[in-house]
Amino acid sequence: MSGTFVGMPAFPKAAHEAVNNPTLRGNLRHATHTIRAKRAGAVAEVSDWAELREAGKRIKDQTLRHLDRYLLQLEESVTAAGGTVHWAADADEANRIVADLVRATGETEVVKVKSMATQEIGLNEALEAEGIRAYETDLAELIVQLGQDRPSHILVPAIHRNRGEIRDIFRREMGEWGRPAPEGLSDTPAELAEAARLHLREKFLRAKVGVSGANFMVAETGTMVVVESEGNGRMCLTLPETLITVVGIEKIVPTWQDLEVFLQTLPRSSTAERMNPYTSTWTGTTDGDGPRAFHLVLLDNGRTDTLADEVGRQALRCIRCSACLNVCPVYERAGGHAYGSVYPGPIGAILSPQLRGTASEIDASLPYASSLCGACYEVCPVAIDIPEVLVHLRERVVEGGEAVRNGNKVVLKPAKGHAAERAAMRAARWAFSHPAALRTGQRLASRSRRLHPRTLPGPGRAWSGTRDLPAVPAEPFRDWWQRTGGGKGDAK
Repeated sequence: MSGTFVGMPAFPKAAHEAVNNPTLRGNLRHATHTIRAKRAGAVAEVSDWAELREAGKRIKDQTLRHLDRYLLQLEESVTAAGGTVHWAADADEANRIVADLVRATGETEVVKVKSMATQEIGLNEALEAEGIRAYETDLAELIVQLGQDRPSHILVPAIHRNRGEIRDIFRREMGEWGRPAPEGLSDTPAELAEAARLHLREKFLRAKVGVSGANFMVAETGTMVVVESEGNGRMCLTLPETLITVVGIEKIVPTWQDLEVFLQTLPRSSTAERMNPYTSTWTGTTDGDGPRAFHLVLLDNGRTDTLADEVGRQALRCIRCSACLNVCPVYERAGGHAYGSVYPGPIGAILSPQLRGTASEIDASLPYASSLCGACYEVCPVAIDIPEVLVHLRERVVEGGEAVRNGNKVVLKPAKGHAAERAAMRAARWAFSHPAALRTGQRLASRSRRLHPRTLPGPGRAWSGTRDLPAVPAEPFRDWWQRTGGGKGDAK
């Protein structure tokens, strides 16, 4: 696989390489600007968007506060409907459960619905190690899989590829995975989609086991919900004899009435549609209709630890719409691979370090993968204050402190490489606590401003290498205020 996640360099290095790729930047700029403009139009049609956004936030927060109760209710509902519920504490346990379930059927192939949770745990690779081949059926995921690549966007995983690259991948790789690409395949969208349809159809008709995620789970009925735009998910959910669904525990909503809110906000925020072309729901099993066996794997994998963080837990509201990626100036230039996670962009910068911890170099760097401009918060349909969580996680990286890992309270050590930052922040804290010293320092800075360097020395060079140092004013604000009587002396 190219673009591996764990073991990748920290974000600054990975992003530096990405921004020097003009093809990548061109692909990202075109795609994100197009999606962004369409989303803005779709949202503008809704007169009560602010109220829907607030409702989604409150539903999610209320559910997270009582997550234990709703998960038990969900288990009872799924079991009563003929399904089987499995609990997975981490990725290894989830992969083991799924592999055992597939082996029990005697099959060596599965078809998959697009799923962030299965990407998060590396399910495809785990199944391959057990001699089981997983076929992605979402068009963008198919492109990524055939190209031996990694997804770089939550909604459109192949956003970093253009039509010519996709055509070449199909011509080169389709024959190794099944039906080859048609002779003379061009790069027109219609021909590429038709090639994918023909390639996948034989897999849909042959598969006995399907694997999916779910956008939502309804606790009161045990219903799973998948929204999509292509129809491939519907094929995976209805044709196989066995269906295995892997879902993060935060994807639950209490009632169908709660679901109504998200079925309005998710499509407009993600695909800029009034509703998704395909909204599939299923509840357990039904004789003569759909899979004969249904298994639900409820995945924790760091979510309970995240829930214990009063500031960071709001990341669990995320409904994976990807709106934050499409407005983020950092993502637009660096792309998704630089984040070293299946969750790229602003949401990935706060979710991955909480699910995985901040011990690794890549995870310690993610909270800094942002300009803190706040555009992500403005478009989030569940009002996740991403800048607030970014600052919170930066403090954790620099200062260390208490956190919960694997269900246990631990004291994290400060990350390496932040000694100068800690010293600067402590000096600032001391100065702000001593007004006389602060006033003296401001006056000295103003009077010596002509001697100030244009770039910072030492570790500060990394900051000033891409930014202009702000000019120091001729006099401190306090002196100006005292001299002018709060501005009255300057009035004309």
